[in-house]
Amino acid sequence: MSKLKLAVSDNDHKIGNTSAKTVLVEYGDYQCPYCGHAHPLLKRLLKEHGDKFMLVFRNFPLQEIHPAAMMAAQAAEAAALQGKFWEMHDYIYEHQDNLHGNSFLDFATHLKLDLNRFAEDWISQSILDKVEGDFESGIRSGVNGTPGFFLNGNFFNKYDATYESLERAII
Repeated sequence: MSKLKLAVSDNDHKIGNTSAKTVLVEYGDYQCPYCGHAHPLLKRLLKEHGDKFMLVFRNFPLQEIHPAAMMAAQAAEAAALQGKFWEMHDYIYEHQDNLHGNSFLDFATHLKLDLNRFAEDWISQSILDKVEGDFESGIRSGVNGTPGFFLNGNFFNKYDATYESLERAII
């Protein structure tokens, strides 16, 4: 069984109870249909049990099969610099069928981001480094597909996740 190699830190995107004992780390790809399936399940878990666990998201764009995944990850990270990571994260998943270069500027407009800053940040080396760092930590932890989940540091294979299976594991 794989173990999470990079501990959760201040560099990670966290939501839910940030002091909870239960931590679910997701390595996700914004264009992956399985991640798209898991997204509303995780949102529901956070709504119903967000006081009992913390969700951490790390980028794992599978560029060879999902050509817009890297751009999407960079867009989410650029939004994070304006304090809107989770809003962009959710918006991308909710519009997963419309991911291309121009769509991310539309998403940024919808989220009322500073578009000039977003455009600069989106293609910056620091954003690219963040996404690539997330990806490398996933590789080191044994992730080879998405979503890749780790529950309290242990690999948790839930490609075919149901709400109930995730709820049982987390709660």
